[in-house]
Parts: sequence; structure tokens; C-alpha cells
Amino acid sequence: MREGFEAFYAEDGLLYVRHIATRALSITVNPHRPLTPDEMRRQNNLANYLDRCSEDDLIEKILLPMFRQLGFHRLTAAGHKDKALEYGKDIWMRYTLPTQHILYFGVQAKKGKLDASGVSKSATSNIAEIHNQALMMLGHEIFDPETNRRVLVDHAFIIAGGEITKQARNWIGNKPDQTKRSQIMFIDRDDILNLFITSNLPLPCKAEQSSGDIATDTDNF
Repeated sequence: MREGFEAFYAEDGLLYVRHIATRALSITVNPHRPLTPDEMRRQNNLANYLDRCSEDDLIEKILLPMFRQLGFHRLTAAGHKDKALEYGKDIWMRYTLPTQHILYFGVQAKKGKLDASGVSKSATSNIAEIHNQALMMLGHEIFDPETNRRVLVDHAFIIAGGEITKQARNWIGNKPDQTKRSQIMFIDRDDILNLFITSNLPLPCKAEQSSGDIATDTDNF
């Protein structure tokens, strides 16, 4: 309390620390920690939801809330109705470092599996197509209205609601030059499940209802 913080147990039985004046939570997400039985149930519900949700639902109901909780700002989704100004990205966002420098991120999201097969099935996407979209994303400027200037995307997230195969990771690891390679990062299905659940975000209503549960206000903590 001397430093302006207090510790408390939330309704999920976990210990949290928050700033007394602003009530902001001080959360360090460890996506690889052991999950509680309730978190494992919620993770299974989320996995079932990822199997049947659309790509827009993946972006709007899973990725946007998750990145906001992880500390990203100014999240802007391009949407899939009008792709005229998308330029390879589904989302752009920014992250402020402790030094107050700003990094900009673009996201290319696919609902299904990413592989390196020459012919992709309906539920999968070829990594070569995603690579071209990632390069387009990194080469195109975005306008940040808060700073009133045009900036380039510093890093590109390639996100899949399914598996990103080892062959696909190896292909995109060898294809770009060294500079571009360091700018591309992957988030696959397991990463989404772990990050979303350990961030203590409420599940989309359809995910909760899949097991007969109804989302309550306590889930919003």
C-alpha cells in the first residue's frame, strides 16, 4: 500500500494486484502456467467455438479483446466487407514501450490451418499466400490519427485459428531476407487458447452456450 498497490482475490480464486488510485490491474500473463479446472473447461469451450466461428468472429470476438487485454492500443480492424484499403492486414495496432517509443503491428488472421502444401484444401491456407500478404503489410504505410503521421508497420503477426505446420514455419523462415524474417511472428491455435484464457477474458456468448453455460457479469473481471 505504501507504493499505491493492493492485492486481492477475485471471484475466480486467483490473486491479483491493482493500483489503488486508478483501479488498473497489474497483470503479467503467463500463457504456459498450469490451468485451473474451470480454466480448462473454458478452454475446451473456446476450442469448440474456434472450430465453427467465422474469420470475422475470430478477429472481432477473440483477437481484438485479447490484444486489448495484453496492452495494445488503437486497434483497428479492416473488416472483410470492404477490403479496398486492407493491404494485406486484418488488424493494425500499436504498443507503447516503457520508454514511450511506439511500435506498430499488423495482423494477418486466418481461421483454419496454415500449411506448405502445393494444393490447399478448403479448411487450410497456403503459407506462400500469407507470406505475400505479410510483405504487403510491412511495405504499406498506415495513418495514425493520434500522432497525425503516416508510419510503417514494424512487425507482422501471422495468426491461425488452426495449426501452423512446422513445414509452413520453416518455409517462411527461409523465404524472406534476414530483415523481413525478424519482423514476422506466429500465433497459432494453442497460443490463442492459452493467451485468451490466462488473460481472464469472458468467452463469446456462443462459446459459453455450447456447453449449456451462460456468460455472467463475473466473467468480465
